Amino acid sequence: MLVFLDGKFVPEAKAVVSVFDRSFLYGDGLFETIRVFNGKPFRWRQHSERLKCGAAFLKIQLPFAPEKLRRFAGALISKNKMPDALLRLTLSRGVGVRGYSPKKATRPMLAMTLHPAPKMDLKNPPRWKLISSSFRLPSNEPLAQFKTCNKLPQILARAEADAAGADEALLLNTNGFVVEGASSNLFWVEGNKILTPPLAAGILAGVTRAAVFEIGAKLKIPVRQKNVRLKNLARADGIFLSLSSYGIVEAKSLDGKILRRSPLAAQIARTYAELLLKTED
Repeated sequence: MLVFLDGKFVPEAKAVVSVFDRSFLYGDGLFETIRVFNGKPFRWRQHSERLKCGAAFLKIQLPFAPEKLRRFAGALISKNKMPDALLRLTLSRGVGVRGYSPKKATRPMLAMTLHPAPKMDLKNPPRWKLISSSFRLPSNEPLAQFKTCNKLPQILARAEADAAGADEALLLNTNGFVVEGASSNLFWVEGNKILTPPLAAGILAGVTRAAVFEIGAKLKIPVRQKNVRLKNLARADGIFLSLSSYGIVEAKSLDGKILRRSPLAAQIARTYAELLLKTED
């Protein structure tokens, strides 16, 4: 396996980062996970724009322009012969002085790696068991809009899901509303409407989440933003999640309670798969 590291393609065994790198030490960086289908990264522009905005927010200079980075990504996919994969981009502030101050960290590090992608089977799609996590996310958190390398609440929530034999954990925010999964955005169905928490609740503005809004408009299904309590979520007519790796995943249960199913979730999943088949740069 070849890895892209700071402008070079190197074997993964030689793709090493300094122990003084700030992403390693403090999570001082960003990442993006992009689904690659038929050799093309799905919604590259949206992912690269979020990376660009996150870098500007953190005041990290991107070492490559988005167009050049896209060419590097294409070369990495081609060299590894992995036309269907997950592409991970990691941007670190790089090496600096000891301590939290970012002073003298003037050489950002950027890496790209490829990983096997889960198979999408529309005839037998996965249905996930969910649990509610004991960990909380801050509401109105500006950092939540970017994929920072510091994801300890999500890691601990996912560990709770693993321990419970569940597929994903839902996190609540400090106001007591359910906001998102450890690695996914949350949607639920009420009648003929699809609902999702607002960005101000402290959630990631997911690229696949945005695609659901587009699909809803195309299919004339209202998609609205709304806060929800856990007890009300469990009464929904259906729950599904969106994430780059799996696309749209319907929930089977929440904290052991079997959930209702709505045909709208399957309709969204089918239309998303059609979008994936038409992947363009």
